[in-house]
Amino acid sequence: MKKRRKRMRKPYRIKRKKSIFENRFFKPSILILFILTTLFYMVCFLNFFQIKQIKISGNEKVVKGNLETIINGLIEKKILSFTSKSIFLINSDQVKKQILTAFPLISSIDFKKEFPDSLILEIEERKRVAVFVQNDKSFFIDKQGVIFEEIPETQCKRFELRNLILNESLALGDKAIDTAKISQIFNIKSDLGSSLGIMIDEVVIVSEQRFNFTTADGWDIYFNPQNNIDWQIIKLKEVLEQEIPNENRGLLEYIELRFGNFAPYKYR
Repeated sequence: MKKRRKRMRKPYRIKRKKSIFENRFFKPSILILFILTTLFYMVCFLNFFQIKQIKISGNEKVVKGNLETIINGLIEKKILSFTSKSIFLINSDQVKKQILTAFPLISSIDFKKEFPDSLILEIEERKRVAVFVQNDKSFFIDKQGVIFEEIPETQCKRFELRNLILNESLALGDKAIDTAKISQIFNIKSDLGSSLGIMIDEVVIVSEQRFNFTTADGWDIYFNPQNNIDWQIIKLKEVLEQEIPNENRGLLEYIELRFGNFAPYKYR
């Protein structure tokens, strides 16, 4: 028998482990990391993009310095123990929200970034249209129905509004009267002045169906804001012209306009 030939075993070769530096992805990864790090530095810390100027306009009562204090506190960021005021990191919505919360006198803000290093704020302050009275406190109120400034009792009051539907106490910046209601009140007030020469000193929202308008002569007119206002004013005009002489108007207690085709009235 022939002897079987012994198979020659190939010697076992140990593969040399490649260094990380020889990995084909190493150089591209380093390049990408370098680019990202450079961009991060430029966005966050490059002096060219650091906020250096805050331009504020439109403010009359709100002190510019107080606005700048809030803005500076919001634009300054802490990153890796370093401070940054980069224009890229400014949250416009946050800045506007904080300012509107801190200053109820401000109604709106137009906020813009002016690259590379400036912020522009155009402020619109609320305009007083009446005095809102609740309990023993008085506030200026704007055309949106928002109270924005408390005033002392001793200050001269021209036109007052009260809302008896409200149960809770209000804070500055709260809406005291619905915008649609306050718009309707001023439309009625204007119509009474222009068509009938009746000056109004106060309006009380008694309910959703009753507004009491108190005239400068001290008598009241009861309107239903949910019914036709033009028709109610026509009824008022008719009863004043036909039944109540000018010399007797100061003796009136009220004229009721809320119901039907009639306008009943009562003397004191």
